[in-house]
Order: sequence, then C-alpha cells, then structure tokens
Amino acid sequence: MSSTVPSAARHNINFITGNAGKLREVKAILEPAIQVDNQALDLLEIQGTVEEVTLDKCRRAADLVEGPVLVEDTCLCFNALNGLPGPYIKWFMQSIGHAGLNNLLAAYEDKSAKAITTFAYSAGPGHEPLLFQGITEGKIVQPRGPAHFGWDPIFEYEGKTWKTTNGDGIPSYAEMDGPEKNKISHRGKALVKLQDWFKKELTA
Repeated sequence: MSSTVPSAARHNINFITGNAGKLREVKAILEPAIQVDNQALDLLEIQGTVEEVTLDKCRRAADLVEGPVLVEDTCLCFNALNGLPGPYIKWFMQSIGHAGLNNLLAAYEDKSAKAITTFAYSAGPGHEPLLFQGITEGKIVQPRGPAHFGWDPIFEYEGKTWKTTNGDGIPSYAEMDGPEKNKISHRGKALVKLQDWFKKELTA
C-alpha cells in the first residue's frame, strides 16, 4: 500500500474556498499525498439539502476552473433546534457570534450538537461529483480557547479525555492542537474518506 502514496502526489486539486482556516486544515490533512491549490470563487448557492447544494457548487466550480475541484459545506446542527443553524452557521456567526449562539440554547437543557462537513470532488467539467461526509458529535459550551477559527471555541468534542491548553479534560475544538483536532473533526473524517477513495482509484 505504501507504494501508492508517492503516486497520489501526482494529483492536484483546487480547493474552492476563501476561508484561510479551512484551507489550512485541508492542506494539513491531504498534503503531501494530494497537492492542494486554492481558488476563491463566488459561487451561486441553490436552495436544497446540504448534499444538493454541495453537488451543485462542485459542478459550477469544475466548469469555471476547467479542472479537478474540491468544494465544502459545513453545518453546525443543534439537536434541540431540529438541526438549526445547520448550513446557515456562517451567517449566524457573523450576525450574533459565540454569545448569540449560546443564547439560542439558553432555554433548552439539551446542548448537544453535530458538526458536519460535506465535501464534493469532481475530476473536471462533465465529471459527476462524488460526496464525502464526516460527522462529529459534541455539545455547545461557553467559549474556551483561542477565537481564531469560526465556532471552534463553543464546540466541545464528545470523546475521550485529551490534553488541552488548560490541562486534561474534554476540549473545545479551539483547545485542541491542529493534529489532534484533524484526527477527530468532521472535516478530518470526511477527508479521510476522500483519501481512501484516491488510494482505491490508484490501485484499481
């Protein structure tokens, strides 16, 4: 299997995002096996499920780039609110921030949430995109850790105890270092599926 990894380095994909944090995580997970280039495109988003939206964005991006592309949609779903904010988390973050997101759950005992990332990959124009999705269970907490990347400070990972910036405990995403977070995050899980698909393609 190890002999396939250098071959994967022949693959270049254009990750379509203007978010520096997402780009950093994707490059950290996929490279050097898969070379990740970046373009920021203003893509129209249709109404629909996250899968439908992601597939449509991927087709549009492949046509514009005229080559292999990777696009992403991320959701933060509060179970007490039947999945909201969901795919609208970016706009919620911009308008009400960490405090506002906590306030949405103030009247509810259930603070559980799911972080979901859906990637779509297309080899280029005319190639139907493939979906790769990752889900991490957690709960919404008061902000902890550096506020460098979106809603990371308010999402507490539900899993084993980790060493955090404040000692041993259950960390928020923001309290985890990059490699630790990438092992268990919604984005990391989805990208592992993408990596596995590339490896299978190379050995087919």
